[in-house]
Amino acid sequence: MTNKLLLLALFAFSLFYACTPKAVPKVTEQIEKETPPPPPPVDENLSPCKKFTDSDNVEGVKTAHVLYRDFMKQKQYDEAFPYWEKAYKMAPAADGKRDYHFLDGVKLYEHLLTKEKDEAKRTVLIDRMMSFYDEASDCYPDKVSLYKGLKAFKMYYTFPNLMTNLEKYSLFKEVIDKEGKKSPDFVVNPFTALMVDLYLEEKIQISEARTYATKILDIVNYGTSNCKAGKDCDRWEIVKSYAPARLESMEGVEGFYDCAYYKAKYYNEYESNPSDCETIASVYGRLKWGKCADSDPVMMKLKPEITRCFPPAQTTTTAAPLCSDKLRNGDYTGAIACYEEKAKNSSNPEKKAQYYLTMAKIYYGQFKKYSKARTYARKALENKSGWGEAHLLIGKLYASSGPLCGPGRGFDSQRVTWVAIDEWEKAKRDPESRADAQKLINKYTQYMPSSDDIFQRGMTVGSSYKVPCWIQQNTKVRAAS
Repeated sequence: MTNKLLLLALFAFSLFYACTPKAVPKVTEQIEKETPPPPPPVDENLSPCKKFTDSDNVEGVKTAHVLYRDFMKQKQYDEAFPYWEKAYKMAPAADGKRDYHFLDGVKLYEHLLTKEKDEAKRTVLIDRMMSFYDEASDCYPDKVSLYKGLKAFKMYYTFPNLMTNLEKYSLFKEVIDKEGKKSPDFVVNPFTALMVDLYLEEKIQISEARTYATKILDIVNYGTSNCKAGKDCDRWEIVKSYAPARLESMEGVEGFYDCAYYKAKYYNEYESNPSDCETIASVYGRLKWGKCADSDPVMMKLKPEITRCFPPAQTTTTAAPLCSDKLRNGDYTGAIACYEEKAKNSSNPEKKAQYYLTMAKIYYGQFKKYSKARTYARKALENKSGWGEAHLLIGKLYASSGPLCGPGRGFDSQRVTWVAIDEWEKAKRDPESRADAQKLINKYTQYMPSSDDIFQRGMTVGSSYKVPCWIQQNTKVRAAS
């Protein structure tokens, strides 16, 4: 009986255990391993336009992109075109970070233009080429200033007749207004030229021209101070050699620049040569022209030096100011009128020549009117034939015209040295000017166009050439030694 009860108890216990729920094994580690990773974060900086990843044939468009880019690097534009066209149509924004398809489109259509002679077809190609800048602006809105600048640049240098100067100026101005002192280097020189020309043509107000002249100088200073080594700084050096020199012509407009401008630009001349009376007079006159107040500390420092160098005449009567007094006091307009009157009334050729040359120097140094300065220098030569000092001045007028007659560097600017040296060769015939003339010849011979530049233009050394711009002088072709 006892054994039966024991067996029954064991059976019941085993039956109970079999019906009891078993413990769930830990599978947390397995679940973690099988959970898919979260999707990559969306790059919010990608272009909103159609990209590689938006295409129905991602591999096909990427292959077309790679192939055309390889042809572009080798300048095989005809071979590149069909692959570029496919890549552009399928994904105009490329990978969403690079604007290759738009800017390369400009290059490829410009290549097509070199082969097209029909004017109607050329117009269509040009319009299409320019539309790429607009499309790029829509797809890469953070680079709108760059595309506007490139479009204006292309209009200014390559297709100057497609826009008025005022339209090109306005497009460049948008870039400068947006970018400020960080404006790209390539917009500065054409914008400067347009601004000066439009002001002189009375198409923009003096207040606007004055504002942008200041902005241009700020851009140049910032760019040259912050450029990266190599080609970046080389480009800014080209800008620096042109834009400030072009803006100098505005010094001849009374009231265009303020006192601070003249102090910043000319006062160091006095500090470098504080005992030279001619330098003192020149700096003092420029500051007076710039409306510097007599109470200005710099003016108060210069005034006693003027008195030392040019003591007032001892007279008991009130005399009209001398022409030289007007000049020293920055009354350049009054000085011109005064010397003109003296030349008109003088019967002494030597004195007339001196009066005319003084007027020529004022037109050159203060008013920056080169053609007018040459006119009066030639009047001086009419009264004093072979005068070396007059030929020296005319040569300097020509040598200073690089930024007026070209971009500041290269053949168009360097050719002015030919006529400058012609004048200095004439000045060498005057014993009093011979040494100064030779120094200038030695200095500027190195700035003549290179042999390669002359050859590329189909010219030969020794052949005749007429220098254009305001100069309009015949000379002979020469190469830098």
